[in-house]
Amino acid sequence: RSSADHLLSLLNDILDVSAMETGKMSICPVPMDLQALLASIEQLMRPVAEQKGLQLQTDVASELPPWIHADSTRLKQIVLNLLANAIKFSESGTITLQLSRDASDSDTPGPEIFHLRLEVRDEGIGMDADTQAKLFKRFTQGDDSTSRRFGGTGLGLEISRNLARRMGGDISVTSVRGVGSTFTVA
Repeated sequence: RSSADHLLSLLNDILDVSAMETGKMSICPVPMDLQALLASIEQLMRPVAEQKGLQLQTDVASELPPWIHADSTRLKQIVLNLLANAIKFSESGTITLQLSRDASDSDTPGPEIFHLRLEVRDEGIGMDADTQAKLFKRFTQGDDSTSRRFGGTGLGLEISRNLARRMGGDISVTSVRGVGSTFTVA
């Protein structure tokens, strides 16, 4: 089952990359229940985190409305990828998913229109500057030892960044080796 799940994940990543390259991947924003999305993400990821002895924490700013206008499938895909990576590269500690209004959003007219800021923080292995510089490149991971130790295809972050950009945002990372990483979608 594990091998089949891995192959399915790899196939889905390759199909996503292909769809992006050909311009066939569309973003379809619709009104969506933010709390329902977070609940479904927690339901999927909490057991995975707990299996490794990790805590999964979700912090949602009180200013966020219960409903937002976004492509829920693609937003969920980004969050799941970032959380899965945080869990994969952490041996202990807490993984935090934080949602808030982006601070650079002060010029947006009206309180009903704003940009979401999403952060995934871990207390994992962290990365040096060289690793961070190549992190979002296709089929790239930190180094060969990371690939052997943690697995993965090196496609998830590229796909997530492309999705974020198609939705008008981007993904950045800050990290300290041995301390952990923070991935920010804004």
